[in-house]
Amino acid sequence: MSKVARGARTVLAVSGAGALASRLVAVLAERRRAARAAEEQSMDPGDDIVPIDIVPIDHVPAPRAAQPDVAARRPGAERAPAPYGREPGSAPGRPASPVEAVPWALRVAAESTWRLLLLAAALYLVFRVVDMLRLVAFAVLAALLISALLEPTVSWLRRHGVPRSLAAAVTFLSGLAGIGLVGWFVIWQVSTNLNSVTGKVQAGVNQLREWLVTGPLHLTQQQINDFAKQISTAIGTNSEQITSAGFTGVAIAVEVLTGVVLAAFTTFFLLYDGARIWSWLLRGLPRHSRYAMAGAGPKAWATLTAYVRGTVCVAFIDALCIGVGIQLLGVPLALPLAVIIFLGAFVPLVGALVTGTVAVLIALVTQGPFTALMVLVVLVAVQQIEGHLLQPLILGRAVRVHPLGVVLGVAAGTIVGGIGGAIVAVPLIAVTNTVVAHLRQRNAAGQQVFEALEAARVAAPNSES
Repeated sequence: MSKVARGARTVLAVSGAGALASRLVAVLAERRRAARAAEEQSMDPGDDIVPIDIVPIDHVPAPRAAQPDVAARRPGAERAPAPYGREPGSAPGRPASPVEAVPWALRVAAESTWRLLLLAAALYLVFRVVDMLRLVAFAVLAALLISALLEPTVSWLRRHGVPRSLAAAVTFLSGLAGIGLVGWFVIWQVSTNLNSVTGKVQAGVNQLREWLVTGPLHLTQQQINDFAKQISTAIGTNSEQITSAGFTGVAIAVEVLTGVVLAAFTTFFLLYDGARIWSWLLRGLPRHSRYAMAGAGPKAWATLTAYVRGTVCVAFIDALCIGVGIQLLGVPLALPLAVIIFLGAFVPLVGALVTGTVAVLIALVTQGPFTALMVLVVLVAVQQIEGHLLQPLILGRAVRVHPLGVVLGVAAGTIVGGIGGAIVAVPLIAVTNTVVAHLRQRNAAGQQVFEALEAARVAAPNSES
């Protein structure tokens, strides 16, 4: 190749490279213009932010905190609500209403307090109504306790083919005859041993008078006679009050007799027609509460039955042990005292001890202080056996009430309703505890079922997809 040809090729190569470089510069300039145009097009036309190099120094926008609300100038634009209910223009950090200034814990406490006050008012109203109808209420409660004791016998007779009416009548009459025999036995024992007990009491009083004269007090016979004369004068002066108290006692006896008749009447119909009575009571409840109470009713009845049967067993063991101890110590009226202790043992933990003080007093006036002290030791020992062995072993888990709850319930029942309130307080607490536990378990089971259904509903679309 000649030098002319090689020179021509070199010139062509240089000119091609220059054309390529100029084309590349043009493409880059075109892309830069397109990017700038896109940036300017994407900018908000309402904003005052523009490139700083084309804005005069006297038109620099103010800081963002001092700028007016741009969104408010747009047509159809709405201002977002202020947080926590604060209106625009209000002081920073200050709620718009006083409610917002109350702490959350205080608001919850206030909401709970007025609901508790409303519940307390409702309970007070219920207690007032029960107090007005005390005779009817105690008769019904006594009928429930007696029916819980006799109903297993009715069920046993029904399983052996005896008709319902005949089984209820036989059981009711047998229970009534048993109660009558116990009352007759007590009256017979007291009337039989009354003369000997009276003589021993008189001898005990004489010994006490002698001890007051010759003992450490060194009282004179004149002082003792003056004291006896003052007692006689007080009785004569307050004869009207004593007479009125006698009339009050007669009125109480009439009320007790009326309550006994009403309780017997109610007991018979509970034994005969208890299932239909319960169904009628369920129909009076709201529809959404019937199923829950229908399940709680049998559990409450089972708890009441277990409590009554266990209490009867515990009371019989207490009366037997204390009666044997009194008999061995030579205290008169041991059998009637054992029956009284049996009836008193229906008040848990304290009933046998309180009624046993009668035996202590009789032992004091008939046998002396040492025998009375030994009777007290027997009472305390039997009471400890009842609280630590008999109650947990016989009642077991059927009646799960803490001893503190038993004592407080007995005290509250005594204040509200006397002896009757003390007897029905503990079974009422036990039944209430069973019903509440059943309703809580039912709600927990319902919540688990609801959560399972929700989980299945959520998982169904995923499995289809």
